[in-house]
Amino acid sequence: MVERATRKSRVGVVVSDARSRTVTVRIERTSRHPRYDKIVRTAKKVHVHDENDDARNGDRVLIAETRPVSKTKRWRLVRILERAR
Repeated sequence: MVERATRKSRVGVVVSDARSRTVTVRIERTSRHPRYDKIVRTAKKVHVHDENDDARNGDRVLIAETRPVSKTKRWRLVRILERAR
């Protein structure tokens, strides 16, 4: 029997909720520059499947990697960690 790989999970902030059952999430990560040792912040935006359509702009969310839902969606919403103020 073949073992499945563990799926990635990330925490990000919802930047767009205009589409039906889809939100755009910005995932930020920090790393140290190899030469200058400065902390560099990089961000990536991903499309996330939100089945119940309950995430709103500014919410901190936990997302998980999943099989392709559409052409651009490879992530799904697990839960909302913090609501926007």
